Amino acid sequence: MSTEQPAPEPATPPSDVGSDVPVLPTQRRTLTTLAATQVLSGVGVASGIAVAPLVASALSGSDAIAGLTSTSGVVGAALVALPLAHVAGQRGRRPSLLLGFGVATGGAVLATVAVLVGSWPLLVVAMLLFGSGTAAGLASRFAATDLATPQRRARDLSVVVWATTVGSVVGPTLAGLADRVAGPGLRLGDAHAQHGSTAPSAAPFVLAAVAFALAAVVVVVWLRPDPLLASRATADAGPGAAPGAGPGDGKGSSWRDGLRAGWAVVSASPTARLALGAIVLSHLVMVGLMSMTPVHMNHGGATLQVVGLVISAHIAGMYALSPVVGWLADRVGHARVLYVGGALLLAAAVVVAGAPGEDSARLTVGLVLLGLGWSCGLVAGSALLVDATPGPSRTSVQGLSDLAMNAGGAVGGILAGAIIGFSSYGALAWGAAALVAVCAVLAAPLARRATLR
Repeated sequence: MSTEQPAPEPATPPSDVGSDVPVLPTQRRTLTTLAATQVLSGVGVASGIAVAPLVASALSGSDAIAGLTSTSGVVGAALVALPLAHVAGQRGRRPSLLLGFGVATGGAVLATVAVLVGSWPLLVVAMLLFGSGTAAGLASRFAATDLATPQRRARDLSVVVWATTVGSVVGPTLAGLADRVAGPGLRLGDAHAQHGSTAPSAAPFVLAAVAFALAAVVVVVWLRPDPLLASRATADAGPGAAPGAGPGDGKGSSWRDGLRAGWAVVSASPTARLALGAIVLSHLVMVGLMSMTPVHMNHGGATLQVVGLVISAHIAGMYALSPVVGWLADRVGHARVLYVGGALLLAAAVVVAGAPGEDSARLTVGLVLLGLGWSCGLVAGSALLVDATPGPSRTSVQGLSDLAMNAGGAVGGILAGAIIGFSSYGALAWGAAALVAVCAVLAAPLARRATLR
């Protein structure tokens, strides 16, 4: 039996210092490059996710199959999270992000083929690969922390998260434009469309493939130096650095070993458990409520345009204010902002719980609060997770985090659908509120310990 003791968790930096810590030129270049990849990958993800359910429904004639494409994308993001983290740990961020965007490009190309041959099963498989774009986007936020000073981690991370806003808003618009411009040449015959629906077009997936490929090019050309390798080199050159702690360590290990190593670190650290739990809970609640709101509004007679406006407001809540969330987390403490996020999630669930489907104003308020709560959980939780993790173990823990986050989203979507089927949207919202409240109580001891560090 090993007699080794777990390494002490790194202390969370004081929240009242570092408000004016400058961004170093190398880190500024890294953030600019990562933000550019987020814009491009955001266009790719939003373009594909927006049309995949509609295409699947047109090809299969089944709403259940339409929902399966969205689930497939989430599952794909979860499955690729650990391999991407493993590659990052062995070779650096550039090969990892290149792999993620490359797989996503392949998924978009395969989705294009699926539309052209009229195969919805092939589209479902393609969306598994397509989910790699989401996973690479999530990994980019951690890449933003590699060269960040401890006092700026949340803010630097939030800049990359914010850049997703541009891609998420522009993506569906560009997808519609691509459909109008190139759609006739990339559209199936009407005989392939079910129930009289419009024949699906592959144009949005072609746009997504181009966007993912450009994101990969940006990584290859401009993400220099590799932020993770540069941070390791700096650490190795520091006083008291252990020799051999560079990027080649553990070269024979697999991503499964990384999963076990990540879990061991999280299990030994109350702060890491708090951060990971907050990330997963925020994503689970957000996906559950957000995915069923359009269904609830449709039952209330809302038009597609009104539903689109509500979801757009929700997306703005998720991303638009993330730099403010990051600044606040660095100022007052990451754990405190997690509780702010929990309060926002609770408020969102209570607001929408009694809202009828036709009350778009109340549902808009609730979903904006939901997006803000998610932003607090993701930004502050991710920064706190980095704070609580020893440098050599960070990529393993980050891979575990992204796996758990996407798995939580999949579980949230499945449970939400089941609750709606057996009961109502109100029951779903009250259930989400209860879950957040119970988790907040259970996490209180961990939060106090993290706050006092």
